[in-house]
Parts: sequence; structure tokens; C-alpha cells
Amino acid sequence: MDILITNIKELVQVEESPALKVAGSSMAVLNTIQDAWLYIGNGRILDFGKMPFQEERLHEPQKKPASASGDAASGTHLIRIDASGRMVFPSFCDSHTHLVYAGSREIEYIDKIRGLSYEEIARRGGGILNSARRLHEASEEELVEQALIRLHEIMMLGTGAVEIKSGYGLNVEDELKMLRVIKRLKALSPVMIIPTFLGAHAVPMEYVGKQEEFVDLVINEMIPQVAAGELADFIDVFCDRGFFTATDTDRILNAGMKYGLRPKIHANELDFSGGIQVGVKYNALSVDHLEYTGEDEIRCLSGTETMPTILPGAAFFLGMDYAPVRKMIDAGLPVALASDYNPGSSPSGNMQFILSMACIKYRMLPAEAIHAMTINTAYAMGLSEEVGSIARGKVANVFITCPIPAIEFMPYAYGSNKVETVILNGEIIH
Repeated sequence: MDILITNIKELVQVEESPALKVAGSSMAVLNTIQDAWLYIGNGRILDFGKMPFQEERLHEPQKKPASASGDAASGTHLIRIDASGRMVFPSFCDSHTHLVYAGSREIEYIDKIRGLSYEEIARRGGGILNSARRLHEASEEELVEQALIRLHEIMMLGTGAVEIKSGYGLNVEDELKMLRVIKRLKALSPVMIIPTFLGAHAVPMEYVGKQEEFVDLVINEMIPQVAAGELADFIDVFCDRGFFTATDTDRILNAGMKYGLRPKIHANELDFSGGIQVGVKYNALSVDHLEYTGEDEIRCLSGTETMPTILPGAAFFLGMDYAPVRKMIDAGLPVALASDYNPGSSPSGNMQFILSMACIKYRMLPAEAIHAMTINTAYAMGLSEEVGSIARGKVANVFITCPIPAIEFMPYAYGSNKVETVILNGEIIH
């Protein structure tokens, strides 16, 4: 099936020479084409340009991959969409979620309202440990069923690629169960899914006071089995005050890399934990959260391959200080923005809301925020050669907005869904 979208009010984030990521002042420059067309075939972006669309382009064989079949010119396999008044964006890429979980944690939300901190709730057996208990009791079928509903929801809000972490197992059997569920979701959902192993998400109650023994369990039993089953692309650690130390993190990342698992870690959400420095040491693809980021951390990240990733939903929901995004960008760093969709600290995967928060709370320009949620989050999943922008040859993951007046309307209208049509892998989903 080929798709021709014409009369596009504005085709957003167009790349003639695709970049892997966008950093510093370049994040404020967003390439677009007004009054545009977009041609999709064989699941890929084949071509684009400014209207009027010349029908003879459908006859040009170089515009179609050799493997494509059918006569596009005859209309047999061609779907035409008139996008008058509407814009086309690359789908959002959400590079940090905990989307597989069993049930919600709204009671803890009430505890937060009453003044208990995230760490106090965790010490009482709430937080991650609460989700671990629920996950242990849930079947794989139940977990798949719940996660598919969440995946459908974020897809309708514009997300086309998502990273999903384990981390609510906290033992060998349940961590493997989570990763098997994620593998099944990859086969069932049109959303592109990247699995990450997060065995070191919290210290189980039975290992309190024996944290080193749990780290040994992660290294000696969990990592080898995850690798043997080819269940994850990345390895993650929650390196922060009250969770895992920089020394713990160093050991776990070192072990994971021996099995081919590249790091993507939680760092500096609750304090200056040293997590950023450990992440850079091991060439982590991303370091995420970063509420506590100073000049030393910014210098450490400068010139590296590690993507600083901000999670506005968690900072908003927990009432925390916001990461110094403006300082990062002004220092020349790239920045990514992800949802942190999880039941305890960010129970939403709505990337449109994250876009609004980026502008409202982090003082990011809309262009900067769009880069941070597409090409830079694609980079943070190792996918920026495939998705994250409108470029010839990339996977056709795009969405068409409802009629909107300007790009800036996307973050401005923070309470409504601006996505009207979803196209993933070159197929019209909605």
C-alpha cells in the first residue's frame, strides 16, 4: 500500500541530510515545508516536496524500492489523503517508559498529597516494591492485555516508537516474565518497541541491609539469562540516593556490557548521585531524569555520545525541581524528552502533554521541544537512522494533525489531542 498525502499545510522536521541527533543552538532550527506533499511506499518515506504534486512522479521507478509491487500510477495500491489545513509531523519517540505493570497506585498518590516523599513511600514498602508485588501476582496474559491498552492510547496521541523497561520483577523469574511480555508486545503492536533490562530498579525488602548480595544476583543470574534469551537491547540501573550507588551501578553496567547490553540509566533524580559520571564512563546511550545537574555534570556530558534525557512528567507529578534544560542547551548539549510512563511517578504516556510542559516549565522553544521528542529520543533508543524525522528512506511513522493554525499550537493547546490520523510502518492505523 502506497500513501500520497497532499495539500499539507506544513510538513514538519524535514531532513534532506539526516542527522543522528540535534544539539545546542541547532535545536531551535526546525526545517519545514509549507504547502507540501509526502509520498509513502513499502513502509518507508519515499519522497516529499512542495505542492503542486506532479503525477508523473508516480511513474518514476527510482522513487519506489525494488521490492515494491503493484502499479502506483494506476491507483491500485495508492491511497490519497488531502491534508488541507493540517500538518504532518514525525511520530513522537518515547525513550523512557515502564509501561508494563500490573494495576495503578492511586493510593500512594493520596499519600503524596498528604506530604509523604517518594523515598518515604518506598521505605514503607510502597513505590516500586508495591508494583513488584502486583506484577508477581499477575499472569503474562494479564500484563499483555493491560499493556496493549496503554500502547493503543499513546499511539493515538502520536507516539510511534517506545522503550519499555523491566524493573518491577526484582527477582530472576519475574524480570524474565516482564521481558517476555515486552517481546510479545513487539509482535502484537504496530508501535516500534525497544526492550531494556532494569533488574536494579529497587532493593527488595528481603535484601535490605544486604544490597551487595542483590547486586550479585543481578550480575550473576539475571544478566546472563536475559542475554541468553535475547530479551533486551539495553541495561539500566536506578543510580540515586536511597537506591543504587555509583559503585553498584559501575559493577552492573560493566557486567551488562560484557553481554552486549549498552547502558541507559536513571541518574540524579533525587540528588547528585554520580550517576551521570558513571553513565558517561560506560558510554551510556542516555542518562535520564537529571533534576540534579550542575556545571560538573554538564562538562562531563559535553562532547560525549550520551543523550541527556529529561522526564517532565515525573518532576511534575512528584513536585520536584525541574532539570536545568536551558543551561544544558546553552552549553551546546543535545536534550531529549520522554514520558517516564509508570504507575507511581508519571502515570501518563501523553507526549503531547510533555511537549507542553517543555515549553511551559522548561522554557524550551517549540522547535527545541519537537527535536527533543523525536530525533533526540530516537537517538536515545538507537533508532535515529530509522525514525524521528521526515527523511527519505526512514520508516513512515508520522501523524496528521487536526486543522491547527501553527506549529506553536501543539504545545499551546495542552489539554486536547491534536492528532487526527496515525500512520505507522506505512500503514494507516487510525
